Amino acid sequence: MNRRTPSLPSTVPDALDRLPAAFARRVAVDRRALAAFRAALGALVIADLALRSRDLVAFYTDAGVLPRSALFADYGTVYSVHAVSGAPWAQALLFLLAGAVALALVVGYRTRAATAVTWLLLVSLHLRNSMVLNGGDTLLRMLLFWAIFLPLGDRWAVDARTGADETETTAASVGTMAVLLQVVLMYGTNAVHKTRSDAWTSGEAVAYVFQADHLTILLGDALAGYPAPLEAFTYLWMALILASPLLLVLTDLPRAALASAFAGMHLGMLVTLRIDLFPLIAVAGLIPFYPPVVWDAAESLADRIGAAAAVESLSERVAPPAVVSVPAAVSLGRSADLASDSSATAALSAALERARGAFLTLVPCVFLVLVVTSNAAAVDYATTPDAGDRALDAIRGDQNWRMFAPTPTRTTKWFAAPAALENGSEVDLLHRSRVDLDRPARAQDAYPTSRWRKYLVNARFADNEKHRSYLANYLCERWNEGRGVDAESVTVYYLYERTDPYDGTTASGETAILTYDCDGEFVQSAG
Repeated sequence: MNRRTPSLPSTVPDALDRLPAAFARRVAVDRRALAAFRAALGALVIADLALRSRDLVAFYTDAGVLPRSALFADYGTVYSVHAVSGAPWAQALLFLLAGAVALALVVGYRTRAATAVTWLLLVSLHLRNSMVLNGGDTLLRMLLFWAIFLPLGDRWAVDARTGADETETTAASVGTMAVLLQVVLMYGTNAVHKTRSDAWTSGEAVAYVFQADHLTILLGDALAGYPAPLEAFTYLWMALILASPLLLVLTDLPRAALASAFAGMHLGMLVTLRIDLFPLIAVAGLIPFYPPVVWDAAESLADRIGAAAAVESLSERVAPPAVVSVPAAVSLGRSADLASDSSATAALSAALERARGAFLTLVPCVFLVLVVTSNAAAVDYATTPDAGDRALDAIRGDQNWRMFAPTPTRTTKWFAAPAALENGSEVDLLHRSRVDLDRPARAQDAYPTSRWRKYLVNARFADNEKHRSYLANYLCERWNEGRGVDAESVTVYYLYERTDPYDGTTASGETAILTYDCDGEFVQSAG
């Protein structure tokens, strides 16, 4: 018997017909995943604000390290509502406002508006002082931006009670494609940076990073002395980020398994490295990759333990009141007037819906192209046009993802600021304690918060050396307010120690980055 071979004209069109469906399946996101993603983003913004509030005066007011006079002099026009006032009370109000809007995002109340306002306030906060930002800030900012174009309020939300279609379990759009691709771009771009590093390709990078004691915490301190398992983690992480495009290619349980592997590594970072909220933000970014089968199981479990009923009860209590209907007699009496307006209202509604659809499609489409180009430019694969750079600047969307790459951090860093007081004694203005330039017993304790660590390292290595004067001036002013003995001058020291994890050799040193006259000019030269 002869086996019939399909002809080329019949097989190629069939394959092409299947491509759109296969593509849509890979960019589709379960609406329950979007709800969990929404709640996670809102909770992370609240946590971020709470952590930043510890340094509110230091980093966001005129009494801090970057007063508005310096901000405008160095950066020109800054479109930030946080730069309207330099008073602590004004910043506190903005923090509270951002927290309240983020809470609305968590519960899904006026979801799209809450998402947009949360993103705008976060961008404003980042523009106020970019010296304290890290990769987690970039990721959170971008996830919120893409979230504006997603149906985040369709499930597990106050808004969901207004009539979402429960039969549509997934959403597929330019917005869903963008939020998925954003996470893959982060991993992929970082992978390219790391492949250009001998430390990463040889497996030594994580062992070196764990020698930076100011970064390690908890389990990280215990693992620092064991380079062999850290080499295994280096190769495992490299394999994962190189395989990150599979997050888009795979579907169903294989996709969930790969996303869980990434999430597990990030949770490992949470208990080993002091890198602020980045691990949790990355885990939040992975939530949309979990397919319907996972959320079906989660809902089934929630039903069994009674969590679903509790959430439903809470939703009913916080839902807005129902609209009171007009009595029939009144309605009939006004029917003639309403009929004359019905066609105009319908036309207006249709026009608004078309405009809304165009906005939710065209805007993310344009910025997705620019973000892809920005990531390609970060690894020298492309060049972003000037107009594209300006558009990305407008949303703070420029990206490079150089986390620990290409050269991994391997040096323990700390700072000291010994000052000469009027009575001839000395004090460390940074730590407000006695002067001690020796390495602290716990290097991470040399920084009040991770934001301070980021700021001090940036002030040391930034091209704009004025930041060193801003820091020294802040230290002088902070000490002299309410103190009986004023500081006359301060010297800011950068100190370091580098230990080889393989042979135990140690190198150390110190650099005086600025000596500052507390009664002199605001900006002073290091020379």
